[in-house]
Amino acid sequence: MATLVTEPTIMLAAGGTGGHLFPAFALAEELGRRGFTVDLITDMRGDRYGTGFPARAVHQIPSATLKSRAPLAVAATAVALGRGLVGAYRLLGQVRPVVVAGFGGYPTFPPLVAARARGIATLIHEQNAVLGRANRMLAARATAIATSFEQTKLLEGAAGTKARFTGNPVRSSVIEASRRPYAPPSATSPIVLLVFGGSQGARYFSDTVPPALAALPAAVRARLAVIQQCRDEDLPRVEEAYRTAGINANLAAFFRNLPELMATAHFVIGRAGASTVAELTVLGRPSLLVPLPHALDNDQLNNAKRLAESGAAWCIEQQELSVERLSGQLGGLFARPDALAAAAASARRLGRPDAVARLADVIVGLANTARR
Repeated sequence: MATLVTEPTIMLAAGGTGGHLFPAFALAEELGRRGFTVDLITDMRGDRYGTGFPARAVHQIPSATLKSRAPLAVAATAVALGRGLVGAYRLLGQVRPVVVAGFGGYPTFPPLVAARARGIATLIHEQNAVLGRANRMLAARATAIATSFEQTKLLEGAAGTKARFTGNPVRSSVIEASRRPYAPPSATSPIVLLVFGGSQGARYFSDTVPPALAALPAAVRARLAVIQQCRDEDLPRVEEAYRTAGINANLAAFFRNLPELMATAHFVIGRAGASTVAELTVLGRPSLLVPLPHALDNDQLNNAKRLAESGAAWCIEQQELSVERLSGQLGGLFARPDALAAAAASARRLGRPDAVARLADVIVGLANTARR
């Protein structure tokens, strides 16, 4: 493990979504253990997950995501990114980091461009199986590129020669939870089912999962222990649906101990965001992944297919997942603990619990080079 005697500053840039913030959090933990000072640049959403990001300082700069090709929308995005670029350039002059590492999304665009303008080494990390749009724009000028999958779509040409496969870092709480081995449910024991989908999946799962479970035989329903994330406005009706079906359910709008809950689950239903996929594989838990539809570049679909092709998960696209099909799929899997155990083992084989150390090694190498 490479280390430095001195304590240079590493600047991390990540948007306020979990997919970008959680791997940055894990890296900040690791760099702190190695004696680095870490600062974070994020957009104006800040740390909405309340992680208590392990950084000396959290700096917020303006940013925007291009959501429409309409002239006014493009102009507004350009203005916000321009303001962010000016702010980031000024901030980097004050902090003087030796490396700036970005975790994708448009909020990382101003800090990474400003870093290159100041001659600071840069790294971009791609969490998904397909290179994101912001990272595509930054790839040609980045000093190094780290990937979460051995093969990353759209990472081609000269940019591909700078790529290093590290895996997607997970937080230390996930590593701690991964020490719990997977044990499939027996023929009579409770079946712990965890369902979560983030802000863009909770409503769909609230509409689909309760009636699918209600259609299962009474003997199976009696064994179910459901833990499900729901939007606040959906909690009463989902609670009533499970009560009517005689299913034990623990519902909440947000679970702060999600890694621990994933470790206790016999099966997980969720989207296929990068952090979810990374955590499922490190934990070694079988899952049904329903990629977010209409996503740019189909990043979640690509993530889910990688797991499904390896036997670690089942992937069904939302438009193909009726209540009847979901009920049949779950009923069949709950009756086959051997299939659940095999998927759990396949997931764990894909997991990269050392991803954060591998990524930190790349950054330390850049820092050492910059300080020569």
